Amino acid sequence: MTTVHPFQVRNRDVWGIAVPASVAFITEPVAGIIDIAVIGQLGDAGLLGGVSLGASAFSVIFALAFFLRFGTAGLTAQSVGARDPLDGLLHMARAMLVAAGMSVVLLALSYPIRLGFAVAMAPPPNAAGAFDGYMGVRMWSVPFVLVNYVLLGWFYGRAKARTGMWLQIMVNVTNVVLSIWFVQGLGWGVPGVAWATVIGQSTAAIAGLAIVLRHYGGLNAIRANTSMAAMADVTALRRMMGISRDLIIRSAALMGGFAYFAAQSARVGEVELAANAILLQLFSVSAFFLDGIATAVEQLCGRAVGARWRPAFEQATRLGLGWGFVIAGTLSLLLFVFGGLAIDLMTTSEPVRDMARVYLVMAALTPLSGMPAFVYDGIMIGATLNVTMRNGMLISLAAFLATAMILQPLLGLWGLWIAMHVLLLTRAGIYAWAIGRRKDEIFA
Repeated sequence: MTTVHPFQVRNRDVWGIAVPASVAFITEPVAGIIDIAVIGQLGDAGLLGGVSLGASAFSVIFALAFFLRFGTAGLTAQSVGARDPLDGLLHMARAMLVAAGMSVVLLALSYPIRLGFAVAMAPPPNAAGAFDGYMGVRMWSVPFVLVNYVLLGWFYGRAKARTGMWLQIMVNVTNVVLSIWFVQGLGWGVPGVAWATVIGQSTAAIAGLAIVLRHYGGLNAIRANTSMAAMADVTALRRMMGISRDLIIRSAALMGGFAYFAAQSARVGEVELAANAILLQLFSVSAFFLDGIATAVEQLCGRAVGARWRPAFEQATRLGLGWGFVIAGTLSLLLFVFGGLAIDLMTTSEPVRDMARVYLVMAALTPLSGMPAFVYDGIMIGATLNVTMRNGMLISLAAFLATAMILQPLLGLWGLWIAMHVLLLTRAGIYAWAIGRRKDEIFA
């Protein structure tokens, strides 16, 4: 007989996770904005474009590792719902081993990875040097970023969003302060912002691991509960590897779409590249606010699945979508009103400012078109519907590429932005339809 653990989902449950998660997530794009602004104050569009392309490249690299956070969060939330006394320790420990292996491989392949992105993203001549310099230094952040993904997944899966918030604030405050110091104070230029990121990520990883050790009573206690037999459980490993595989494909497809967007901007020209880089940063600010709601839904729906309690799953879905529309509408309004000011703060180049203002309206609409995709992502992750996520993302990417290839030659960058909205809306529609069909199966 299946054990059921009933619980209710209330507004305060959603906001108790969403607010600290949003604060944590918002510091990441703000740090990115500061990095771009610091380089932008140098008045060189080539340097600005190189850094933005380098940041896009790492978004793709780390998107391949998002499964460490997403998979750990979903599995841990289900463990909490099922009243696991170890709070998902085995899920976290297995993910840490995967993170260590990935770090070794990525660092060993650092040089060919840089060459591959240089070919794929085709930075303009004036941006190529900045792109290569940024990539070369930033690679050293890889092990710490992957460890932080696992830690965040474990914290969010246990609804300990405040701890995740403080760790992310640590990462990004360190990054911002050191970026300004290294670039403006020491004159390190582009490598300065990259080294600031490395130091910020390593500091948070060490702090997060210390919290885990304290929670479980030290390293010996963790060893006692992560025996070789437990870690090598065949069923658990197969499930983790299946989730990992599908989330890697899903994330690669999503970030591949953003990389295509950046590459197409670069092929138009340096000014267009820099303008779209700024607008994508504004979208990132909105996206990370929405990711707070998605994280709340992720934990609550995952807990409901683990508890085998469908009413909580339904409540979390309704509240997530309802509050998501409120937040998305507010964000769009703010971008319409204050987007021009944000553009001026991020660059002193008048051609870049003028170009960014032309397409600001398209960036300002992204919170509304993207919100359902974020919320349904959270539901999918919590319910570990990894195959559905993978297939839905691949279909959405195909729709995006087809739209961009048709409309960009006709409408220029307007067509590229329309394709971005198609990507977001298609993904949400597919996920909503799939979840409606799978609920009976999940809670059978």
